[in-house]
Amino acid sequence: MQLIWFKQDLRIHDHAALWQAHQAGSCIALVVLSPEQWKLHNDADIKIDFYLRQLQQLKIALQQKNIPLIILTIPLWKDIPNKLLSLCQHHNIQAIHANIELGVNELKRDAQIQNLLEKNNIRFELYHDRTISPVGSIRNKSELPYQVFGAFKKQCYEKLSISLPQCYPTIEVQNAIPQHKDFAKEVPIFSDIYPDSEEKVISENTQNLWQIGEHHAWELLDEFIANQVEHYHTERDFPNLNSTSKLAAYLNIGILSIRQCLQALFRHSHGYMEFENNGQQIWLDELLWREFYQHILFDYPRVSKNLPFKLDTQRIVWRNAPEDLHAWQQGQTGIPIVDAGMRQLLATGWMHNRVRMICAMFLSKNLLIDWRLGEAWFMQHLIDGDLAANNGGWQWCASTGTDAAPYFRIFNPVSQSQKFDENGDYIRLWIPEISHLDAKQIHEPYAKNPQLKLDYPKPIVDLKSSRMRAIEAFKHLS
Repeated sequence: MQLIWFKQDLRIHDHAALWQAHQAGSCIALVVLSPEQWKLHNDADIKIDFYLRQLQQLKIALQQKNIPLIILTIPLWKDIPNKLLSLCQHHNIQAIHANIELGVNELKRDAQIQNLLEKNNIRFELYHDRTISPVGSIRNKSELPYQVFGAFKKQCYEKLSISLPQCYPTIEVQNAIPQHKDFAKEVPIFSDIYPDSEEKVISENTQNLWQIGEHHAWELLDEFIANQVEHYHTERDFPNLNSTSKLAAYLNIGILSIRQCLQALFRHSHGYMEFENNGQQIWLDELLWREFYQHILFDYPRVSKNLPFKLDTQRIVWRNAPEDLHAWQQGQTGIPIVDAGMRQLLATGWMHNRVRMICAMFLSKNLLIDWRLGEAWFMQHLIDGDLAANNGGWQWCASTGTDAAPYFRIFNPVSQSQKFDENGDYIRLWIPEISHLDAKQIHEPYAKNPQLKLDYPKPIVDLKSSRMRAIEAFKHLS
């Protein structure tokens, strides 16, 4: 008997480990829920709820293939190896098949599992499924990992121009396996996992923003490719437009695979990497940024240990400013574009990518608050919170990471707002207190009239002087 262990890959189509397990013989499926570990990793409540709802869909899909599902709740990962060994011995499992996860804790967990199982003559087979190319396979001429995105992207382009990765075939229905008491009758919901957290129940309205199911993810992908990708390069930076794919949440827990995205992107070029428009290329570049940060996470595990990629930036003296941090977290900084983004995050579990950069740079530069506090806050609220991408984005904005923005290049949030939300539509949506202001005044309500009476805070920091403060803090490192 084979065991297929689903992790952050809750789908039955184009699934490396599932395909290999199915080829090896009859299989049963496993999902391990680790609520205490999730909290240690700052996983957002909305992301956990999304995962559990998709798990219900996965159970149904597996039933249609006659693959029973076992759901174990093991609060901390350190206890997983012994539990898996017992499970394998109880069900006469010959091999566990699973996809590789890239965080340092995940790799350590799986190494311990592999060591224990192999001592007991049980194979633990791991497969690359989350990235386009296996981690460790993209190397420069010195056989070292890339530290700059441009060079990494160039090699990825060369590989993709030769051939695009193909999706795994759909598995067939296997012979029915006799029922067992270990097989899951029901999938737990969020309140089952966290029974003492009444305030953390996700509202139905919020759930409706993020529908689950592989078919829904395919529809979103097809809709984006058919109607939006052509204009992606010109519209993706405008938060008031529905111009981004919003597929990150589906990629993150594996409802959708990266191979499916590539196949959809080049569907009309007969499986070859041929661009029909600039939007296609820019969206591919965004997928490769995701790829790059996954490889960085593997090659430089310090980034998942609260350390900066650029080690010299550990000497930066960050401000201890809890009131400013709280104002930023709650969308009360007095900088409209920042507050709109932070409120969108709290309300929906998502924020437009351009606004993510503006908010991150405002915290790490204008407020000179440690980027790690912002990184954690985003992870605690993002439905698409991914360690590699979130860390990479924050370190880029804070000028501590690979390919980081030069420390002296600091977004002016007002200028960004005027450029990318010219009429203030995005701001009006999330800050109704100033929705009556005209398109010029809404970006900095108090600039021309400091005595203006509004139910909205004045800026907590002067943008010009705080910019100079950040430059001073960084330039002494060189």
